[in-house]
Amino acid sequence: MKKEQVQDANEFKEDLINEEPEADVASETDSFTAEEISEGASDTGSEVKRLQDLADEYQGRALRAQADFDNFRRRTQKEKEELAQYATSKLVTELLSVLDNFERALVTTPSSPESEAFVKGVNMIFRQLDGVLKSEGLTAMETVGQPFNPEYHQAIMQVESEEYEEGIVTEEVQKGYLLKDKVLRPAMVKVSM
Repeated sequence: MKKEQVQDANEFKEDLINEEPEADVASETDSFTAEEISEGASDTGSEVKRLQDLADEYQGRALRAQADFDNFRRRTQKEKEELAQYATSKLVTELLSVLDNFERALVTTPSSPESEAFVKGVNMIFRQLDGVLKSEGLTAMETVGQPFNPEYHQAIMQVESEEYEEGIVTEEVQKGYLLKDKVLRPAMVKVSM
């Protein structure tokens, strides 16, 4: 009989334990007022809005950082292409004086039979050097008879001319050169007035 009483007591305790939390929960929810519930809802609403604004701000920052990176990548790619395109400009600029001296030498060659082979050899070397520079994109400017342009011409003198109108290049003192589409050396010219 004692066993049955102990079992009944244990069952009764378990029933009480199981019922108490439900009663507590019910009493706790009953203690909240409608104002407290609406304040809690508005707090979560304002918290959600604050978090949404923060997320929008971070997204904007990320997009700007991505755009900055894309611009940087494009700019460095363009700089690499320009560097590769004009990498030889310093060497070509230094070779222009050699080219000028070759042209001067060919203009002043004596016309004797003994020097004919020498002149022919110098002419071949000149053509070879000229061909190499042209393959790099070097072109000589056509200046005589063109209107004076300070981007392409360097005026060293003004001369009176009956043949040309005012502001036209009458004579080229030193050749000007373009490397691809860029002025490597402006032409020294005389301009009509």
